[in-house]
Amino acid sequence: MSELTWRRWAEQVATGMALVDADLRVRWVNPALVECLALGARSVIGQPLTVLLADADALAQAERVLTEQRPLQWRGVALTTPGDRTISADIEVQPFDGGLLLEVHALAEPLAARSPLSATLRGFAHEVKNPLAGLRGAAQLLQRRVDGEDLQALAGLIIDEADRLGSLANRLLFHDGAAQLGPLNIHHLLERLTDLLQAEPSAPLLRHDYDPSAPEPLGDADRLQQVLLNLARNALEAGARSLTFRTRVEHGLRLGERVLRMALRVDVIDDGSGVPPALRDTLFEPLVSGRADGSGLGLALSREIAQEHGGDLRYVSYPGETVFSLYLPLERAHG
Repeated sequence: MSELTWRRWAEQVATGMALVDADLRVRWVNPALVECLALGARSVIGQPLTVLLADADALAQAERVLTEQRPLQWRGVALTTPGDRTISADIEVQPFDGGLLLEVHALAEPLAARSPLSATLRGFAHEVKNPLAGLRGAAQLLQRRVDGEDLQALAGLIIDEADRLGSLANRLLFHDGAAQLGPLNIHHLLERLTDLLQAEPSAPLLRHDYDPSAPEPLGDADRLQQVLLNLARNALEAGARSLTFRTRVEHGLRLGERVLRMALRVDVIDDGSGVPPALRDTLFEPLVSGRADGSGLGLALSREIAQEHGGDLRYVSYPGETVFSLYLPLERAHG
């Protein structure tokens, strides 16, 4: 592909891109990056890379990419914009036509800073703290008094879940809204979810359809475990008798105006009654529920968690088969 053809393609994508010459001067930026940083394209052409990056370490690493001709990824780099506003982004840097190609993936604002739902949930988190402590204490007593490894393991499972929910509540209460991202084995989360569901009095039939070659994304294990648990619980409350957990890798996933080059898709498939037609357009809105005793917070929070990871939560539903798909970007984890 010629550079001209490549530029025409790059001008259409939602990912911010810039070309830098061997002297680390900007020679081209695409419209997506111009919009993201509120720049004037002509004002940055020919300027040193410092017009975009003020981080001295990042500049030194850019020179190393030129010298060693090996790509790298910067995570959480601060980009400068007019008005002294900064934007945090993950940037993939690779050698290109004697210079460098920068792919800029702007990061979402922390959840607590942008979501009215989280403010509501802080009040809810405060209310559940005491019951959680009581639940944990009762499980500890049971673990000491019961005989048999199976019963002790179940009590331990209750303790672990109470601790996980307590941690989630603390993050909401103390405004620690940003997800704690780290390398994540999604299959471990799904196996833990399997253990939780199999401990139910009327456990559903569980199937697994994993892609063992799927790369590990970056994610917050506690929050994503909550998403998966919410999806499974909703399926069971919709009358599902069986659940299938499936993982796949997708390429070229469009999320609004963005396109993820590679994403992990985690499907929770059930054979329940499906999403009622009256709720299909508003299912992810707060306080929307298909049950009389439902809070309507589970799916709203689940999608919020997916989006703060740079992904999304979607669904398709027919009577007898509903598929909720959690998408997590793989671009940040591999570069």
